[in-house]
Amino acid sequence: MTVGLCYNSFNCTVNIMGMGWLILDKEKKQEIIKKYARQEGDTGSVEVQVAMLTDRINQITGHLVQHRHDYHTRRGLLMLVGHRKRLLSYLSRESVVRYNQLIASLGLRK
Repeated sequence: MTVGLCYNSFNCTVNIMGMGWLILDKEKKQEIIKKYARQEGDTGSVEVQVAMLTDRINQITGHLVQHRHDYHTRRGLLMLVGHRKRLLSYLSRESVVRYNQLIASLGLRK
C-alpha cells in the first residue's frame, strides 16, 4: 500500500505496509468527528482537525517511547505538533471561547 505524502508537484509516495498504527481506524475517526463536530456532517472544522491530530500525536508518542531511535517518525511527529499549533493559534484568534473549550476537552494545557 502506498500513500502520497507530498505537498508539491513531484511524484512521491511512501510505503506504509506494516505501519497500520499510523493511520486512524474508521471507527475511531468517526467517534472523534461525532464528538467534536460543530454541526451535523462537519468533518473539517478546526476542532475536528485538532482532535484528530491530537489522537495521531498520542499514538506516535507511544510508538516513540518503545522506538527511541526512530528519527523519521520523530520528524513526522514534530510536523504534526506544528500543524496542531498553527490550527490552535488560528482558533484562539477567531474565537477564544471555542479555543478554551477545545483545549479543556482535549487536556492540552495545564
